[in-house]
Amino acid sequence: MEIKQAERIQTSILNGLEKKALVWLAERQPKWVTSDFLSFIGFCGSVMIAVGYALTRISPDYLWLATAGLLVNWYGDSLDGTLARVRKTQRPVYGYYLDHSLDCINEMLMFIGLGLSPLMDMRIAMLILIAYLLMTVNVSINAHLKGQFRLTYAKIGPTEFRIIAAIINTVLVCSASIRSVRVPVSIFGTGINLSVLDICGIAIFFIIFLMYVVSFLMDAKGYAGIDPPKK
Repeated sequence: MEIKQAERIQTSILNGLEKKALVWLAERQPKWVTSDFLSFIGFCGSVMIAVGYALTRISPDYLWLATAGLLVNWYGDSLDGTLARVRKTQRPVYGYYLDHSLDCINEMLMFIGLGLSPLMDMRIAMLILIAYLLMTVNVSINAHLKGQFRLTYAKIGPTEFRIIAAIINTVLVCSASIRSVRVPVSIFGTGINLSVLDICGIAIFFIIFLMYVVSFLMDAKGYAGIDPPKK
């Protein structure tokens, strides 16, 4: 089975620096380290993130575990494809399927862990996960139809999101006053006390959802031009 690899569109702020770092790391991996092994490391990182967030019910210090998980997840998830390209061992069909399936599983674990923590309401965590999965589906469809795999939007990609998450974790673990903030609101008659992370999560949801809507409308217009109505 032959498959043409989609063009990777990566225009994030840290893209140039990250590419050099990943190639440097890939060239120095032991021979026994494979792309599949790195994909597993990335999965382990997402488990660390989920467990770290969930255990903040015991102590906020477990946020350090979640932050360490972000680094481990970046290492495995970002390096697996680079290693295959450096060693010229790409497996376009298998690699595409495994990579994007694990991406969805990893994100599910992370947001469930976040929702199980006292830091974010599970409903808000699930809203962000839904928005992320919508973007994932849209990117995958365009990779098939356009031959373009877009990794970044508005100069922000997965690596930048990990860094932002690590900064938020650090602020929360170091400041009990910020962790204790609660803003009472009423949504459809139901009273909810929003934490700082809830407010950030709602903002993130709307940003991702807006990017999805804009991308959907632009893509639909483009595909309508390629495939006009039959007369």
